Amino acid sequence: MARLSIRIDLGPDNRLGPGKVQLLEMIAAHGSISAAGRALGMSYRRAWLLVEALNTGFGQPLVEAQVGGKAGGGARLSPFGVDVVASYRAIEQAAETAAAPFLARLSAEPDPAARPRPRARAQG
Repeated sequence: MARLSIRIDLGPDNRLGPGKVQLLEMIAAHGSISAAGRALGMSYRRAWLLVEALNTGFGQPLVEAQVGGKAGGGARLSPFGVDVVASYRAIEQAAETAAAPFLARLSAEPDPAARPRPRARAQG
């Protein structure tokens, strides 16, 4: 089955797509950038650079540092970050719903009866 993937170009250096949104969701779930990166199989540096790009691109933090006690600090989504994730998922759902009939046609198995028959070769 065909699948739709949405990437939103918000500016020349500000893009939001499934990978960054998944990273944000993992930060929310795990409470840290490093744990989110590990859950997605990426290095802490890569995860941190993506978070930094998001925070810079949106002009306000999507991810905030959490001051820690005994267990140390962590990270969490800001209220704006929660809204960005929810908005992206809503856009994704609306696009999938609108595209479903077209994706079904694109991924449908071809009808064997509709295949062109080979032409007979002229001999001579």
